[in-house]
Amino acid sequence: MIEKRSKLQYRCAWSRSWLKAAGLINNSDRGVWALTPDGDRVQESDLPDLPRRVRQAVYVLRRKRENAEEPEEAADDELEASTAAEPDWQERLLDAVVAAPPAAFERLSQRILRESGFARVQVTGRSHDGGIDGTGVLRINLLSFHVLFQCKRWQGSVGPGVVRDFRGAMQGRADKGLIITTGTFSPDARREATRDGAPAIDLIDGEALCQLLKDLRLGVAVQQIEQIEVDEDFFKSI
Repeated sequence: MIEKRSKLQYRCAWSRSWLKAAGLINNSDRGVWALTPDGDRVQESDLPDLPRRVRQAVYVLRRKRENAEEPEEAADDELEASTAAEPDWQERLLDAVVAAPPAAFERLSQRILRESGFARVQVTGRSHDGGIDGTGVLRINLLSFHVLFQCKRWQGSVGPGVVRDFRGAMQGRADKGLIITTGTFSPDARREATRDGAPAIDLIDGEALCQLLKDLRLGVAVQQIEQIEVDEDFFKSI
């Protein structure tokens, strides 16, 4: 699974988009970024004026796309607005989940499992139970699997100790284990989850959680815009 991007990575992505709009960098189909000739000519003395230059280019590009003319002074307003990149939907979604009461995340996990085809999903949340927050039954064709799940409403990274403790608590009690977090799993945690000779534990990190909520339409509204194009050549060939 791809881990949730950090705020720094979001800012870098926006910066690349702005620099590309200004014609200073470009990227290939393989996602390799490089300086353009204009970008290569930028000197250290140009740096103080670079933000204004980039935002002006973004302003011009947006106005071209809108095919509308506005006073040049409006570029300053566009310039200020563009400096505060809005968090994407995944970041806002995770913020909303983290801000909810702890018990709400357990109920949300229960709802996700039910919507995903699990039966008899129950939230237990008993203390001193090795971190087990609930149970469920997943039926695949003629087979049924008893699953224990754990919910970690974290903003940081879940380490291998959590995986080991959870595996110890589930042994002899279930066929499968599942850990759901709003954060990420460290590389050591992922290796521990699939360690040879030990029962495998499935991991759902923040990004995978967002995708599940989007697919299941739980707390996420997806708008689909219909775009219609007229094929004039079709009528000429009739």
